[in-house]
Amino acid sequence: MSLLHDILSFNETFVETKEYEKFATTKFPDKRVVILTCMDTRLVELVTEAMNFKNGDVKIVRNAGAIVNHPFGSIMRSLLVAVYQLQADEVLIVGHHDCGMSSLSSDVIIEAMKERGIQQEVVDTLRNSGIEVDKWLSGFSSVEESVAHSVNMVKSHPLMVNTIPVHGLVIDPSTGKLDLVVDGYKKEAAL
Repeated sequence: MSLLHDILSFNETFVETKEYEKFATTKFPDKRVVILTCMDTRLVELVTEAMNFKNGDVKIVRNAGAIVNHPFGSIMRSLLVAVYQLQADEVLIVGHHDCGMSSLSSDVIIEAMKERGIQQEVVDTLRNSGIEVDKWLSGFSSVEESVAHSVNMVKSHPLMVNTIPVHGLVIDPSTGKLDLVVDGYKKEAAL
């Protein structure tokens, strides 16, 4: 049986036994906060548990590295939607130690792509078209600096209301310990 069939089989039982009832909530976050965090598997439940949030308390946006790297990309759009349409009054950017995006090399990813069938000509065409593929696929060297950068991207966005606190945190994926990088209640700019 394939993973998809396992999922669908489980889901049938999940619905029949009404397991979904314990997750019932509204589309609005009870704690009025949106979290941008990494898609790392260790953080799926840890981030919310370590902050004492339960289902329905927060909106969560995830990507590789908890990075806002484009002011008009889907991550920033999601944060704006959470604020303007879903009643979020605060933003938390939560990076983590031992992140796969730390010191990630575009050369390594491009090699892996080529091993799985992407032709070098495709990469060359993108580069020659003005797309900064290597920059786009690169990671960061300091999770604290990356979090501070993302906080600044959100806080200084021309469409973000300046009264929204934007906080930056780093979580330890082994223990759940949170370290404060940027206190969004303070007026100073992030790093």
